Amino acid sequence: MALIRLEHLPETVKVNLPLNIILPDPGMMKGIPVRDRKVLYLLHGLSDDASAWQRYSPIEILARHYGLVVVMPSVGRSFYADMPNGQLYFTYLTEELPRYLHEVFGIIPRRENTLIAGLSMGGYGAFKAAFACPDHYYAAASFSGVLGMELFSAFKDDPRNAEFVYVLGDLSKISGSEHDPAAWLQRAAQNPSVLPRLFATIGRQEDLYPLNLQFKAACQSLGVSLDYYEEDGQHDWLNWNRQIERFLSKVLEPLPV
Repeated sequence: MALIRLEHLPETVKVNLPLNIILPDPGMMKGIPVRDRKVLYLLHGLSDDASAWQRYSPIEILARHYGLVVVMPSVGRSFYADMPNGQLYFTYLTEELPRYLHEVFGIIPRRENTLIAGLSMGGYGAFKAAFACPDHYYAAASFSGVLGMELFSAFKDDPRNAEFVYVLGDLSKISGSEHDPAAWLQRAAQNPSVLPRLFATIGRQEDLYPLNLQFKAACQSLGVSLDYYEEDGQHDWLNWNRQIERFLSKVLEPLPV
């Protein structure tokens, strides 16, 4: 597989961002051009960047197995949000980046060919994109995702509170806003059939386990279909490597030999 790392300057963010991409080598094309490949947007967590999935996971092996194009953007600690300071990371992820990939690499943003997944903050970002732009993706996965805003109330007297105010705005107004997974579910319940296939996984020993249980229960009560899986596990790459393999095996067929 070809591994590409580039630096580009998105108009929506106004700062140079790294972007990592996995593409099939010419000898592995098997008559399927890049424009017709399945494309996986793979999102990093709060303390990582675009290199994390390549450094800590078998994603290149999985991309080869399934004939995938894998796109790994960097968004800093933005929670994939359009931030109050004018840096529009969510718009970058869902609008500018797909357009850029089409213009530069010929990757056509078709819903039936596009998946999105991520871990922790990236799981939150993947589901935010799936709920806000259901016509963009046919499947979305959250691995140990931040699937509730209760996390931020825990930072009321914590120095990190200032960071999240900078990223998300007034935290007292976050409930019911575009940042709130509960609000995504309420809107989706009006027409859940338009959503992509949703997958959520969590380790029972993780601090985010209660939020994921709460999100699962809300999906059940609102009639939103969710493929949910939990097992013993921590908030670490041993867990996430199992989950990315499980997710891809459910939504993709291996590339013909």
